[in-house]
Amino acid sequence: MHLAPRTVRRAAAAVTLALLATAVGCAPQPEATSSAGPTGSAGAGCATGKAATKTPGKLTIATDQPAYEPWFQNDDPASGKGFESAVAYAVAKRLGYGKDAVVWQRVPFNKAFAPGVKTFDFDINQVSISAERKKAVDFSSGYYDVRQAVIALKGGKAAKATGIADLRGLRLGAQVGSTSLDYITDVVKPDRQPAVYAKNDQAKSALRNGQVDAVVTDLPTAFYITSAEVTNAKIVGQFENQGSAPEQFGLVLDKGSALTPCVSRAVDALRKDGTLARLDQRWLSDAVGAPVLK
Repeated sequence: MHLAPRTVRRAAAAVTLALLATAVGCAPQPEATSSAGPTGSAGAGCATGKAATKTPGKLTIATDQPAYEPWFQNDDPASGKGFESAVAYAVAKRLGYGKDAVVWQRVPFNKAFAPGVKTFDFDINQVSISAERKKAVDFSSGYYDVRQAVIALKGGKAAKATGIADLRGLRLGAQVGSTSLDYITDVVKPDRQPAVYAKNDQAKSALRNGQVDAVVTDLPTAFYITSAEVTNAKIVGQFENQGSAPEQFGLVLDKGSALTPCVSRAVDALRKDGTLARLDQRWLSDAVGAPVLK
């Protein structure tokens, strides 16, 4: 069978293309270059100091007001003092932003992970990572493994609790939208509705004034409250983590943010090189030793 010249040319071209494709596929390829620099962040969107931030050349970080110790010192996030302030600047450095390129915003705790576009690049404010919150926002990798704790006034009936069952008949309180409140409702399952407060300061005042028998906070905050703020209170105990994975605090970002992989890799690198452990030891080392409530 004879083929028309045009058909022959088409067949020859197809063979040539196939051979070229095979050659390209088999030839050594240049390694992908990352513009992430030493941070190890993913993709061109994480270029050192040039990520797709809210303000070009700046990194906007949010936290609540007041910013509590031991996470921040003297309600001054920009100081670099306190665990979360130090972590924020360590992440910023990994992303290529010096201290002078960091801009702080104040955002209420509950608003940080509510649905809607954010005005910050990431928020750091003891926000626990959860599947429910991930429906509205992105989270970085966890930067702190945390447990929840119960605080009560010394000499009160809550101070004598040795297990979860002892807490069920008490008046308990916690901050709105917090994992602390989840532990009250889901783990303690009290006989009465817990008292809910907009801020931890209000919960502390309620405890101090006898309006609640006990409040639940994360363990480092509990140690600070009992040592410096409500000194006639004590840590009754801490809860075991629920589920197979530990509860972790994560940095909060816009849902679908291009920065999420960059920030997560920065946090992962800080965990791997021991920075997070060193900051934990420096700022949170006293938060150990509370009995476990079962």
